[in-house]
Formats: sequence, structure tokens, C-alpha cells
Amino acid sequence: MPTDKTVEIRHDGGMLFHAEASSGQVVAFDDRKSGQGGSPVETVLSALGACTAMDVISIATKKRQAIESYTIHVTGSQRDEYPQIFTEITVTHEVVGVELSVAAIRRSIELSAMKYCPVSAMISAGATVVHHRYKIASTGANPFEAEGEVVATGPYTRPEIQRQR
Repeated sequence: MPTDKTVEIRHDGGMLFHAEASSGQVVAFDDRKSGQGGSPVETVLSALGACTAMDVISIATKKRQAIESYTIHVTGSQRDEYPQIFTEITVTHEVVGVELSVAAIRRSIELSAMKYCPVSAMISAGATVVHHRYKIASTGANPFEAEGEVVATGPYTRPEIQRQR
């Protein structure tokens, strides 16, 4: 049985809106001019970054990766025509830690991108290509740096999502 989520949006003047989710959390949205909230489109990038980050840190920790710092960089390219959808998004996981395993970090990102992150699945089922990348700086007895792409998802490449309609 599906889990329902709800959000109530309240207009608070001008282009300012407040969204209250069924969890009780409130998020402000605006048109980027008033500086009182985030733009809805940038929030999509934030949601993707946060969703995959939660997966990756959880999986990497289970793989006994000693992560000291973890930053996710998300960039999106919008087309000029309306609707101004993202045509391409790049998510880069920047991981610093002691004696990190490239294979473990790559696998953590791959599992998030291909199986666990619902935001990634929804975006990839549409017209957007999402590049999932990594940058690793491993410290300790054998320090190294590595970077690369793990996987690209989308567009329209999530048939398991589309089949369930």
C-alpha cells in the first residue's frame, strides 16, 4: 500500500509562500527576489542532493568507511523554453576520510542512484539526465585522490518506476 505525503501551501503576500508538510516542517519559497525563501526549482536540486546524501552516508558507514567530511555539489542546467525543465543535473559527492575504498564509495553512490533515492528515481524517469560523480581524498598511511563518474541515469531510463503506474 502506498504511503501518502501531504503539503499545504499558504500564500503570505507577494511571491512568498510557506509550505507545511505532514511532518510539521515548514519551508519558505519565493521568486528569488525577496530573499525570504528558496526558489521551487532550486529546491528540487536541494532535495536530490539531500536524498542521495542520506543514502550514501548510511551505506558508506555500513561499509565501514571512516568519513571525516562529506559535501554534495549539485548543479542543474535548465532549458530556455517553457517549461524550463532541467535537461541535465550533475551530483558530485566529495568525500574525505581515512583509508577510504574507492569501490565502497562508488557502490554507495550507485545504490543510491539506482535503487534507494526516490528523488533521483523520479527525476531520472523524466526528461533529465543525472550524472552521479565522486571526488575522494583519502588520508592515512596510503593517501590518494580519485574522481570520476559512477553512473548516469535518465532520461526516461527508469522503466521499473514507469511500469508501476
